[in-house]
Amino acid sequence: MTTEKENPPTTAPPAGSTRRAFVGRLSWGLADQAASSMSNFLVGMYVARSLGLTAFGVFTLAWVTYGVVLNVSRGLASDPLVVRFSGVPDASWRAAAAQAAGTALGVGGAIGAVSLIVGLGLGGHGGAAFAVLGVVLPGLLLQDAWRFAFFAAGAGRKAFVNDVVWGVALVPALVMAARAGSVEGFVLAWGGTAAVAAGYGCFQSGILPRPTRARAWLREQRDLGYRYLVENVSLSGASQLRAYGLGAIAGVGAVGSIRGAELLLGPFLAVLMGLSLVTVPEAARVLRQAPHRLGAFCLMLAGGLAAAALLWGAALLLVPDWAGEHVLGQVWQSASQLIMPLTVGVAGAGFGVGAATGLRALAAARRSLRCQLFASACYAGFGIGGAALAGTAGSAWGVAAANLSASAVWWMQLRAALREQHQTTISEVRTP
Repeated sequence: MTTEKENPPTTAPPAGSTRRAFVGRLSWGLADQAASSMSNFLVGMYVARSLGLTAFGVFTLAWVTYGVVLNVSRGLASDPLVVRFSGVPDASWRAAAAQAAGTALGVGGAIGAVSLIVGLGLGGHGGAAFAVLGVVLPGLLLQDAWRFAFFAAGAGRKAFVNDVVWGVALVPALVMAARAGSVEGFVLAWGGTAAVAAGYGCFQSGILPRPTRARAWLREQRDLGYRYLVENVSLSGASQLRAYGLGAIAGVGAVGSIRGAELLLGPFLAVLMGLSLVTVPEAARVLRQAPHRLGAFCLMLAGGLAAAALLWGAALLLVPDWAGEHVLGQVWQSASQLIMPLTVGVAGAGFGVGAATGLRALAAARRSLRCQLFASACYAGFGIGGAALAGTAGSAWGVAAANLSASAVWWMQLRAALREQHQTTISEVRTP
């Protein structure tokens, strides 16, 4: 059983070939994230324009709930796969990918059944949205698991193609949902087309998910999986708690306003949510080949993300009202007022992602769990507290303060973990 130690360094390949390989993997990672963010933006834009602010808020609550379930699946299935099976022999990867995909499918089936029952019990459009979400959850989680598996294998091109297939299937499905004009119709269009992409992932990989091996996978990966589960769920749970709290304090329309502003920052939010697809495998490779470069790699990643988020936010502030209204309809007016605090928050979160990537590569699950619990508590507490003090804008500025505070904690923990890793390496060298 692998314990919480650094991966042993191996002989590094020539610098030129390493750099070219890294650029190739990173390029496919960026392309995949672009495809993913475009799909998310397309869904959000269609719902916002078709249903209006209140119904968009209901859809957002279903979306946030999906985010919680997605992070359960990633913590138990995908994150251990990426940490332990990136760059391994093909036979090992195929066996692990089948088990991880089966685990994701099982999580989707189990939680989807609960969502279906709860939604039917609630009734109305909100209940119908959650009932449909329960039906489509298995496909959504399996599609996400294939993306992680492909990046672990260094086959980012397949992940990109899979997301493109989903995006192409989404277009006619969203047109049909817009004609129906219901929240549940949009949830079905979004989740149903994910199932199409999930099926295509089986064809791409030549692997069938093995749900019957889920229990064995959970047992073998329990030292990482359960910590990552708590870490991931605390993050998405805090987001859901903040959304429900904001809705209770300021109304469901306020939740729609926040989601509208997030759509405008969509490219960076999508990157932050799924960045481990690219960065954790790369950081693991840096750790194996040149451990002394891991800190610099994480710092470069953090600085690049924060700067890019600030530049994008500055550009959004220059968007004229007529253009914003064309994209988001009536959601634009309230969402545009939140661009500045959300930009600061995303930049702060981006800087923290650099440190989080390093802790994942080091398999320092205890340290990353402490950081995430602190970050989640700040996110929910500052977000709801800000809403109580100053409404929607107060909640946005509260989240920005939470992300900046959490970023500082992530970097303190990474420094400590790198120091421990260096000391362990010195001890192993001195040991005869």
